[in-house]
Amino acid sequence: MSELTVYAESEPATPIFSSDDFDAISTELGKAGIHIERWNADRELAENADNETIIAAYQNEIDRLVEIGGYQSWDVVSMYPEHPDKGAFRQKFLDEHTHSEDEVRFFVRGRGLFVIHADEKVYSVLCEQDDLISVPANTKHWFDMGPNPAFTAIRLFNNPEGWVARFTGDKIAKRFPFLDN
Repeated sequence: MSELTVYAESEPATPIFSSDDFDAISTELGKAGIHIERWNADRELAENADNETIIAAYQNEIDRLVEIGGYQSWDVVSMYPEHPDKGAFRQKFLDEHTHSEDEVRFFVRGRGLFVIHADEKVYSVLCEQDDLISVPANTKHWFDMGPNPAFTAIRLFNNPEGWVARFTGDKIAKRFPFLDN
């Protein structure tokens, strides 16, 4: 179940908002310019579906976002608890950063924690299967896949070369709860 917890940036121990109601989550995130929605596959997906099959199952939704947002490329990324580089991949995204393009992720399976730092608040969004989140370009955020990551996600890009993280140097991410899986 998707969850949102909002904190004042100076009070990481005291949430000012918390909900697992998707409409309430969408409304609250919308105040910070963050878009979240739910997608459904147009077919059943086997647990071991390959990337092409996954893309095909969501092609209508991808095409809709391409039309709206001008995205030029997309791919599928998977992470699993036995991955030999899971620790390095997790660490890579745990510090606050921005991108010069939108960060758009759809969770086909599993879950991940997107944390957005905007308007003197920290929005901690637990995204799960069927959730799409779009973090606008130049928005401060970080991502936690947890110590035992297990997810498959579709990523959409404005720039065919993908995205590059620009780290802010702020250590704020260390003060807020991480994903425990």
